[in-house]
Amino acid sequence: MADYSNKLYEQLEQETGIKTGYVRTGSISLAQTQDRLISLKRIASRLKVMGIPCEIITPKQVAQLHPMINIHDLVGAMHMPEDAVVSSADVSLALANAASRNGVQIHERTSVSHVMIQKGAVAGVETDRGQIECQYFVNCAGQWAYELGLSSEEPISIPLHACEHFYLLTRPLKKPLESSTPTIVDPDGRIYVRSWQGGILSGGFEKNPKPIFTEGRNQLEIQNLHEDWDHFEPLLSALLRRMPGLEALEIMQLVNCPESFTPDMRCIMGESPTVRGYFVLAGMNSAGVSLGGGAGKHLAEWMVNDYPSENVWSLDLKRFGALQSSRTFLRHRVMEVMPLIYDLKVPRWDFQTGRQLRTSPLYDRLDAQGAQWMEKHGFERPKYFVPPGKDLLELDQSKTFYKPDWFDIVGAEVKCCKEAVCVIDMSSFTKFEIGSTGGQALEVLQYLFSNDLDVPVGHIVHTGMLNQNGGYENDCSVVRLNKRSFFMISPTDQQVHCWAWLKRHMPSDSNLLMEDVTWKYTALNLIGPRAVDVLSELSYAPVTQEHFPSLFCKEMSVGYANGIRVMSMTHTGEPGFMLYIPIEYALHVYNEVMSVGQKYGIRNAGYYALRSLRIEKFFAFWGQDLDTFTTPLECGREFRVKLDKGTDFIGRDALMLQKQEGVYKRFTMFILEDHDTNLDLWPWWGEPIYRNGHYVGQTTSSAYSYTLERHVCLGFVQNFDPETGEELLVTPDFINRGEYEIKIAGQRFQAKAKLYPFSSLFTPRRRKDEMELSGYQGK
Repeated sequence: MADYSNKLYEQLEQETGIKTGYVRTGSISLAQTQDRLISLKRIASRLKVMGIPCEIITPKQVAQLHPMINIHDLVGAMHMPEDAVVSSADVSLALANAASRNGVQIHERTSVSHVMIQKGAVAGVETDRGQIECQYFVNCAGQWAYELGLSSEEPISIPLHACEHFYLLTRPLKKPLESSTPTIVDPDGRIYVRSWQGGILSGGFEKNPKPIFTEGRNQLEIQNLHEDWDHFEPLLSALLRRMPGLEALEIMQLVNCPESFTPDMRCIMGESPTVRGYFVLAGMNSAGVSLGGGAGKHLAEWMVNDYPSENVWSLDLKRFGALQSSRTFLRHRVMEVMPLIYDLKVPRWDFQTGRQLRTSPLYDRLDAQGAQWMEKHGFERPKYFVPPGKDLLELDQSKTFYKPDWFDIVGAEVKCCKEAVCVIDMSSFTKFEIGSTGGQALEVLQYLFSNDLDVPVGHIVHTGMLNQNGGYENDCSVVRLNKRSFFMISPTDQQVHCWAWLKRHMPSDSNLLMEDVTWKYTALNLIGPRAVDVLSELSYAPVTQEHFPSLFCKEMSVGYANGIRVMSMTHTGEPGFMLYIPIEYALHVYNEVMSVGQKYGIRNAGYYALRSLRIEKFFAFWGQDLDTFTTPLECGREFRVKLDKGTDFIGRDALMLQKQEGVYKRFTMFILEDHDTNLDLWPWWGEPIYRNGHYVGQTTSSAYSYTLERHVCLGFVQNFDPETGEELLVTPDFINRGEYEIKIAGQRFQAKAKLYPFSSLFTPRRRKDEMELSGYQGK
């Protein structure tokens, strides 16, 4: 989005005749530590393959580009020569001028009191100058977006919160600074510096931000924002250390202005999940000018075409629920988010604020057994379990781009999943029940899902909810509970998006009943070859393969608890069961499982073990590997689609065409060959993939395979004509005939590519050098 904005602003003056102050200065991001330099190298690897000029440079090269910079404590930097600066007010004026020429009416000094809604869709806006009828409304009111959202006839939740943001302006230097002087970003010093009218403009993101606008109308509070030199002093000190020549410079003004931040440091855009035609673009986290042009383009596409031209799920308003809109949550979270903008973000870091908001009934029990927690959509999920006697403080410090301290702990959990039995609390998964008085539930769901749901009662169907282009809006499992009702399990962060998609596409006059039952059930994943023994003892019922086949669901008693939905699947490809337990029975069932399981070597496991298991089995996850631009044919999931099920479904035409013409990208598994787990940087996601020396795609997820004793990366491979850049078909032969490398922070590692999981993963353990790395045509 920033790259598009840059190109847009560069041509605005020529298009409109209005000067925007656009000057191509380039930017330099400094690194004071090796970890920061690794982070910059990871960013540079991704930017280069996007066609954005970028290079890692030495401290001496920094001094050549910007003579005022003190380089004595630097280990390197990242230079982006095409970055530019503009006057934000003039860019706004130029855009407004161009819009007016195209028929847009602009009413200045007009306040919107609320948005009018009829039948779940935008009908107009009420202003202090009267009503305006409209079908679309875009809330891009910055720090006022939260309140404006709540002022609608049907309140819209837009989670963001304002903080004070400081920057200083100086008078011109004796030898005025050239307007083309590169912008400096010093994240370890928490500051940025750019030239401004011969002097400088410098601000930053301090460690102790000051939230503002805690309640009510906030226009008046803006007028009461004052200079606070004591608060700004750490940033000023960092500025003078980085540019000692500024000691004698005269400061003209310390500006204090409001800036809004979101709960996860990413902006908010997209359509409201509850009101059609109500769009949002807000929470730009101090990057409004940088991202504005690209964000506006994507939102316009969204409004006109029903979806943008890029995958923007990580920015979608529907990634949040109403639970993230608590004033207290937002106030505490933005105090953490604002410093994080310049903090070093290593793999697997977690927010510390706003925690323990949504918890399983087993939270305290698992916590007492050493669970270390991560958060997803406000839900606490165990990462791994610290064994007794292990130094907990040491694990808390294991924030690294290299081999983490939890490596052996997760390895032991994976081993237990493969050789004995483990329990993973997976209560956070989204769960819906959909039913009808007649046969309408099946009829509607057959249209909404790509697989055939007309199966015998008790069968589980893995399926996708696709859009018109055949891309995944959701990847889920559906159980047929009886002739008229279904139980649907989706990823945790699909709770709002999935509900909105279903509501939008269901007939408005239907007698369908849909209920979000996520909170009603605790889900335990019982993984491992001894899961059968544990469950059979607790249920006094045969649960072997012949009595309880794969992908089957039975309602049965476990211990004293009745009505437990037991499913013969694990989300990992390992043998085992999912237990969906009414929450009042959760503690009892867990205690019984752990008690009976002792003789079979049972232990708790977390999501890190789950990730390792699912990635080595080549299982794609929605939101990481699958998105709205990925079709089942591109990721080897043809078996989860029934093109001939006798009824039309959303995306069918697109899949029929793709099946006829072929695919332009394929989901591929990569095993790193010459990668030293102990010494080399670990892959994370987003690493460039090279085939025969040419860039062909990026990884989407990765994990260490304790079975293969190597790292496994998943990602999509494309086929670009090296001369024209044209996208060509990707066949299995194209994948199999290539020599591959994965680039991690600038260093390339050889990788073996496979389109299917390795057969060795399904056979008894053997030494790594004896493993047969042949393909497996698996489901």
